[in-house]
Amino acid sequence: MKAPFTFALIALLASQAWAHGPGGIHSEKTSKVDAAFDLVHTRVFKDGSDLVFEQLVDGKAGSRMPSAKGSFAAAEVYSYVWPTSLDAGSVGFEQGSDILALALTSHPDFDDTPQLDENRDGKQDNDGGLWHSHWVVLTKDASCGPSGLKVRDIPEGTKPKLPATWPGAPIYIDSPGYDLSAQGDAARIRVPLAAVGFPQSFNYDGVTAALQVNADLHNPLLCVSSVWDVASGDLSLPATWKEEK
Repeated sequence: MKAPFTFALIALLASQAWAHGPGGIHSEKTSKVDAAFDLVHTRVFKDGSDLVFEQLVDGKAGSRMPSAKGSFAAAEVYSYVWPTSLDAGSVGFEQGSDILALALTSHPDFDDTPQLDENRDGKQDNDGGLWHSHWVVLTKDASCGPSGLKVRDIPEGTKPKLPATWPGAPIYIDSPGYDLSAQGDAARIRVPLAAVGFPQSFNYDGVTAALQVNADLHNPLLCVSSVWDVASGDLSLPATWKEEK
């Protein structure tokens, strides 16, 4: 768990906090985490009719991406993740499915946004390495190693409720195609308030992590393989976004 801020550190980050607005979760820098994934501030704020999910890092956001392995099996996924207390039903999954998280991901070995052509080359199946957005449902699975977390699988023969932009993979994942950016020290995704059912409030946290596709391509299909940083230190979702009246 990260230690509480000292007065000196608060003073050091004061200008940054002012520039990016109040609220959210401030995190200490650490040499143990690659600067591109070392969280220093995580927040959600409203901008017009959108919610902006933002993570500030010590280095350059989005500058590190997985190396291609040449196959879907055992492929790696790098991600900036915002776990939330929103019900999975708010974005089109079965209600009460487990932890609904928004993620900004890169994975050059496969493309899971079949309705989008992010690199605008006329093909919709070759741009998984570009940063893109997902909703995922995270759930516990001891077979996933130290993290104990995976993207929830869809058992064969079942037909759970899924969002209209579900990409067809046998897991609880959505490819909504939200506006996003990974520039300078900031990773951001803009989510229309209408897309999450106009919530009055919810809690959230920030995580940077790697995931890996199971080499055997079976349940669990996609595990959280490495957790690099957690904004709160303990995944307690301590930050709150609340609609201002």
